Amino acid sequence: MKVALYGGAFNPVHSEHLNIVFAAKEKLGLDKIIIIPTNISPHKKGVMTARGKDRLAMCRLAFDGVGGVEVSDAELKRGGVSYSYVTCRHFKKLYSDDELYFIIGADMLKTFELWREPDEILKCVTIAVCARESADELSCEIKKFQKRFKKDIVNFGYVGQPVSSTRIRTLAALGEDTVGLVPESVRLFIRKRKLYELTELLGVKKYLTEARWQHTVRVAVLAAEFCRAAGVYEIDAITAAALHDCAKYLPLNSEELKKFVPPNDVPESVMHQYSGAYLAETAFGIKDEGILNAIRYHSSGKENMTNLEKLIFLADLLEEGRDFEGIGELRAKLKVGLDNCLLAALEHQLKYLKSTGEPVYPMTERAYKYLKENLL
Repeated sequence: MKVALYGGAFNPVHSEHLNIVFAAKEKLGLDKIIIIPTNISPHKKGVMTARGKDRLAMCRLAFDGVGGVEVSDAELKRGGVSYSYVTCRHFKKLYSDDELYFIIGADMLKTFELWREPDEILKCVTIAVCARESADELSCEIKKFQKRFKKDIVNFGYVGQPVSSTRIRTLAALGEDTVGLVPESVRLFIRKRKLYELTELLGVKKYLTEARWQHTVRVAVLAAEFCRAAGVYEIDAITAAALHDCAKYLPLNSEELKKFVPPNDVPESVMHQYSGAYLAETAFGIKDEGILNAIRYHSSGKENMTNLEKLIFLADLLEEGRDFEGIGELRAKLKVGLDNCLLAALEHQLKYLKSTGEPVYPMTERAYKYLKENLL
């Protein structure tokens, strides 16, 4: 019998997880696929995570009625950090006479040698891999794997679509719909249980136009997608992004801002970052200075920015709804690292402001000079 293990946080399980299962089952001729939600994922610190029993329930809903697929609570029962080598040993004992595969995506293959006891995993299973979005990239990673481990690996030929659990969590956090991204039964479960929802942020929407709210959601998605690489907690990134423009349309003499004291000599185009930080603290109860500063400087930047401040500045500029000359190059730089992208973004912003004759806020110039002088 051919059996495959497919583990992951499934936080939440989504449409691409199902597509991978269907493709693996067909291409590998599998008799059974075992879905194994992790208890604690060793590589996903700082991520908003639904409780294990909720992730298990979502997996059971998603795969209900799918022949040859079962959902296991083995890692949840074991508790602690979930290591794949322990799980592979466990199922190798149960299926000692069968061909055992372990399904992973190309992104996981890249870091496989850094996993706990990778050689032990390969004693128990054959790796079955698929491309997340690029088949060419996967071919390169397979060659690296074979050179390093001298083991067979199976590419079952599926190329995935750009669906991520991060995007789904962010949409759910802000009360947005996840239709089309998760199975309908899972979508309804997330809605009913208010999984991932940051209820305190839902009131932001009333301060914004629909277009500005959709921009805000896109900023939150981009910030969440890069927060792990930036060493930023996901909830902090989403919170700062959700509130970054909260005072965009509030006049300074409004009831909400009646005690707000504007800084001196601030261009009108930048003022909302300061009033936004004030509103975030007074109306939304945000007390974390790191989050408040990310809001306070998201438009201008400043000297010696924290990673959260850099992330929100860049997510605001580069979210997927933006379109301006040079944005492709900036987005490519963001995939490499924050600092080089930020330097290029500040340079672009200064050139743009000067070309249009709009006032240049001195803090932006200082931010650019500081980064240029200190970037190693």
